[in-house]
Amino acid sequence: MDIATISGSINTVGYGISVVGSGIGVGILFGLGMQAIARQPEARGPLQINIYLGMAMVEALAILGFVLAFAIR
Repeated sequence: MDIATISGSINTVGYGISVVGSGIGVGILFGLGMQAIARQPEARGPLQINIYLGMAMVEALAILGFVLAFAIR
C-alpha cells in the first residue's frame, strides 16, 4: 500500500495529539502535586483540591478534542 493512496480523516491525528498532551499534563500535575504534599504535608487539603481541579480541566481539554474530532468534517 502506497502512502499516497492512504485516505482518511486527519481529525483522528488531532485527537491523538490532544490525548497525548492531556496524558503528559495529568502526569506532570499529579507528580508535582505529590511532590508538594511530600514537602509540606500540612497543606494536603488545599493542594489536593487544586490537583483535582487541574486534572478536571486537563481532561476536559481531552474530551473537547474528542468531540471536535467528530464534529469537524
